[in-house]
Amino acid sequence: QVQLVESGGGLVQAGGSLRLSCAVSGRIVTYYGAAWFRQAPGKEREFVAGLSWSGGHTEYADSAKGRFTISRDNAMNTVYLQMSSLREEDTALYYCAAAPGIVPGVLRAVRQYQYWGQGTQVTVSS
Repeated sequence: QVQLVESGGGLVQAGGSLRLSCAVSGRIVTYYGAAWFRQAPGKEREFVAGLSWSGGHTEYADSAKGRFTISRDNAMNTVYLQMSSLREEDTALYYCAAAPGIVPGVLRAVRQYQYWGQGTQVTVSS
C-alpha cells in the first residue's frame, strides 16, 4: 500500500509564501515521477508542477512559472512545493501525486498518476 500525505497548507495573504510537503511511504518503487495538482471549487483538477522520475526535469503550469518550485528529498521520500508571490487565484485544494516507474519526461495528466494524497487547503486572502 502506498500513502501520500500532504501538509503545509493554510491561510496566507496575497504576496505571501507557503511550502507544501508530501510524504511518500509504503510499497512504492524506487523511481517515481511526482507532481502537484490543485482543484478550486467548481473547477477541474489541474496540473501545477511536476518532477520526472530522476528529478532531473521539472515542468510548471504557466500560472506557476517563476513563482512556484517543485523539489524532492529522496532520502526523506518527500516532495515539496515552494510557493511565493501567492495570489487569490491560487486558492485551491492542493494534491500530491506519484507515478511509479521510469517514464521519460514529466507527466502532466491526472490519469497518468496512480497514487494521490488527500489534499491540503491553500487559501490566499486579499
